[in-house]
Amino acid sequence: MTDSATILGAVGQVNQKTGVPVDAPPNQPPAATTVTLVDGVPTNATIPPSRRSFNSLNKRYNGYEQVFSGSGTAPDDRDAAIEGTAYLTFTVLPNSTYDVSGCLDYCSSITTCVFVNLYYEFNNYQLDFVVGSNLKCAAYADVHTAAEKINWGHQQSYFDYGQPPPLTYMQDSTGWAADSLVDPETPTGYELVYGPTGGANNAPGYMGFAFLNQYDVNACAQLCNTRGPDQWGGACQYFNIWRAVVDGNPSTYTCSMYYLVADPSTANNYGQGSLVVTWARGYRRKHFVPDDDFESDDTNWQTQPSSSIVHDATIAYEGTGAGSLGPANSGPVTLSPAQPLNTNAGDSHILTFFASSQPTVAGSSLSGSTTTQVLWNGSPVLSIAPQTTNWAYYSVALTAQGNDVLAFEQTDGTTSTLVDNVYMFQQ
Repeated sequence: MTDSATILGAVGQVNQKTGVPVDAPPNQPPAATTVTLVDGVPTNATIPPSRRSFNSLNKRYNGYEQVFSGSGTAPDDRDAAIEGTAYLTFTVLPNSTYDVSGCLDYCSSITTCVFVNLYYEFNNYQLDFVVGSNLKCAAYADVHTAAEKINWGHQQSYFDYGQPPPLTYMQDSTGWAADSLVDPETPTGYELVYGPTGGANNAPGYMGFAFLNQYDVNACAQLCNTRGPDQWGGACQYFNIWRAVVDGNPSTYTCSMYYLVADPSTANNYGQGSLVVTWARGYRRKHFVPDDDFESDDTNWQTQPSSSIVHDATIAYEGTGAGSLGPANSGPVTLSPAQPLNTNAGDSHILTFFASSQPTVAGSSLSGSTTTQVLWNGSPVLSIAPQTTNWAYYSVALTAQGNDVLAFEQTDGTTSTLVDNVYMFQQ
């Protein structure tokens, strides 16, 4: 089951809030999604953009609304900039006018931007002498409130020439958010199971979790795709992404991974105390092999006299069905899907399955020689040599040619091979 207590407890142990660094140059590419925690262990790994590039939180429609106002620009007015989650990048606008429209246009030019913080920063060497303007427009991939205006400056930016340099300070810090949000695009190779809701999954098949620095469904999908297999359940098949809001402000973004597809009815973790679960979504990986667990119609698989689909819970790895090959007494025996797979040329896939071998003569031992091959369009891509009757997990990376043909081939005349949970996913 989901280790909800560990996840919720870890939220308070990380700080993912940031803002514009004091001496950072403007107009840098938006910050990539990073992983800050994996299974409770701090890390700082960057997730490269997928082929769909950035589509993190939500894309927006055309309008914006003001979230909070600023202090003004009188000589004694002081204000603070946002320190919040999902900071992306910033630009600088001319000092000649408080250019709200220009800042909103800048946000619209960034796919993941849903919020901007517009403010003046003074006594900043980079702004005063390199850029030539003090009006900063900081872009974020999440919406923030005035409660997160905690960066008051008070930093040294000028060089020290023997006398105390002036410290930075802010004025007229306003916040603007997209007035409408829509669902992010579904990651390649996945389909939406539920969401968005205010409940995270509490479900079986749990493999672990990671914290992201922004709400990025593609990054979570990549973590699921590359997660090491579970000893019993195999590859990650499902992920649950959600945002933790603590005391009314975004705190972190959780990506939980599972080897079983969670049912929407298990999305009953709403948080605890001041922590509230928001924007919870669940996604499952698409399966490319029909009846890949051998639980449905036998016509989905093409068998030979020495291969078959067996329905016996005492034999199957899981459920009641499994594929059986051999023994191959009169040449190779194959078991394959009845139709070519619905694949597209050039796509990357991973094939995973469980297999076991049993001697056909009672009391005889397994030789450990190659007994089964995985054929991809007629060519062997994986050979397995089971030396035990226990089930074992196998996987192999594949590149599609389009309408590909998958087959298992048995070549040993003394051994019968069972296969189950033959899953193929797009990477």
